[in-house]
Amino acid sequence: MENYAQARFHRRIVALVVVLAIFAAVVFVRYAALAFEGPDSTAVAENTPVERGRILDRNGKVLAFDIPKFNIAIRKNEIDPYRITEDLGLVARALNVNAATLEQKIRESSQNFVYLAKRLDVDKVKPLQEKQDKGQLAGFVLEEVNGRIYPEGRLASHLLGFTGEGNRGLEGIEYKYNTALAGTDGDKARGNDVYLTIDARLQYALEQISRKAMSDNKAESLFMMAMDVNSGEVLAYVQMPDFDPNNFGNFKESEREDRLSVYSYEPGSVFKIFSMASILDAGLITPKTMFNCDGAYRKILPSGEQIVIKDLHPYGMLDLAGILAKSSNAGAGYASDRMSESEFYSHILNFGFSEKTGIGSPGENPGSLREPAKWSARTKPTVAIGQEIRVTALQMITAASAMANGGILLKPDTVMRIEDADGKALYSHETVAVRRVISPETSRAILTAMESAASLEGTGWRAKVSDVRMAVKTGTAQMIDSKTRAYSDTDYIASTLGILPADNPKIAVYVAIVKPKGESYLGGQIAAPILRDAAESAIDILGLPRGKSQNTSHGGLVTIQEPAPAVVGTKMPDLTGFSKRQLLPLLLRSDLEVRLTGDGYVVAQSPPVGTAVEAGTRIVLRLQ
Repeated sequence: MENYAQARFHRRIVALVVVLAIFAAVVFVRYAALAFEGPDSTAVAENTPVERGRILDRNGKVLAFDIPKFNIAIRKNEIDPYRITEDLGLVARALNVNAATLEQKIRESSQNFVYLAKRLDVDKVKPLQEKQDKGQLAGFVLEEVNGRIYPEGRLASHLLGFTGEGNRGLEGIEYKYNTALAGTDGDKARGNDVYLTIDARLQYALEQISRKAMSDNKAESLFMMAMDVNSGEVLAYVQMPDFDPNNFGNFKESEREDRLSVYSYEPGSVFKIFSMASILDAGLITPKTMFNCDGAYRKILPSGEQIVIKDLHPYGMLDLAGILAKSSNAGAGYASDRMSESEFYSHILNFGFSEKTGIGSPGENPGSLREPAKWSARTKPTVAIGQEIRVTALQMITAASAMANGGILLKPDTVMRIEDADGKALYSHETVAVRRVISPETSRAILTAMESAASLEGTGWRAKVSDVRMAVKTGTAQMIDSKTRAYSDTDYIASTLGILPADNPKIAVYVAIVKPKGESYLGGQIAAPILRDAAESAIDILGLPRGKSQNTSHGGLVTIQEPAPAVVGTKMPDLTGFSKRQLLPLLLRSDLEVRLTGDGYVVAQSPPVGTAVEAGTRIVLRLQ
């Protein structure tokens, strides 16, 4: 019996050895096949590209730069069939994937050289590097490449954009300035640095305000922009929800889209400053012209049809300041009756609406305003109150800057300068005047009227910073229901625009809340307080002057003393000490080539004082 048990045990051992031998043979054959699969090509890894240039804010704070990343690949003809199971397991654990998934990727490729993962962080491949140093992982390749990192995370994500395969720009500044950032192969160690016009401190502050506001108002999205009204430089570019460009693949395309330049909408009552400015500039009304705002705009057509556009309340007789302070639809509508459709259309387009600014994403939306030939009898008064016209936030802040700087539409910009790896300037922002939109007198009259909107009698009083003169306009726009194509009873855009200081404008700030679902949807109630917080931050961060503020509650025009604009005749005058705002009219001179560099006041000029000035003379003014 004992001999029988021993014989049985020996048979089991032999059977187990045979099974193990067969298994080992199968494994050997399986991975030996992998080693010889595909063509004999010994494809090599991609060449490491030139280091991509940095993206920085206007003060030199780094917002994007390159760091080492790693690709993991395998050469089939170099793997060790005896160790491949263990090696694949090591790599799979490092990548946090299933080994079978990697094996399938290797088998399905017809190439000898196969990428298993790309753009991995150093800490992820470090264990594998240590194994390679010990002679393990035969056939596996750890390829160092340049990868992009955004040290401030979500900050200005929609402006910055992100890079993808090959470290190429896919969105935002990364895409638009890809050639400059990527540089060229050869002598250069890296690409060029791009300095943005935004101030990272202000950007961060406004993002914090916007993120909280979006949550408090349960909104779908929120836009906020700040612009230097005398240069066209964008100081803050905020959109919520935002995303982290370090992990852009984890966010929906709709979350990554630059809606500040792509999304168009009806602006609502904020637009009244542009319609009233157009009518005032044409000389068809004065700041003291009175309109009977008894609760609605009414007009009876020859057909007997009656057009009615309601106000929230009856306001009685209102002048320009009263119409903007109360945000009266009736007042804006009656004022528009004094202007022809073609003239009104032309003036509105002069502000830059229905055309691209040129600084948005490749898909920048020009907005829309139908030609007068396609207007109905109610289109003109409806456009006057901010309906039947579609705009972008980028257009609104650009047009507002023209309103603030004395009436000159400037080309906006988000890039201050571009420098090569040696610090040599390849591009510097210059203020570019597109055209004069309104007269300086009209600009001052509108700003004064907007101060009334910031008074306790106006809809924008919640936006007011107590010790700074502010020009404000609020807006509440019903949105079009995509299903019914009629105005929605539940979806609104609440907005507020602010210009400060009103007596010597430096910046404009615009905020719009899309589909708020909180306690209110009115711009004066929910957008105005956000603007106030943003203005407080801007004043502190940018060092704007504070002082006694004028609370305007009058119905007339207050004259704001303004320094005279620069004038150049047959001889070059001394422009030392002139502000950028005083110099803006010179940019519109077609007979002179005028270039402004820097900010502040003129400290140097070319040609010197007394030089004869002729047609074609090039004038360069350096400000500081």
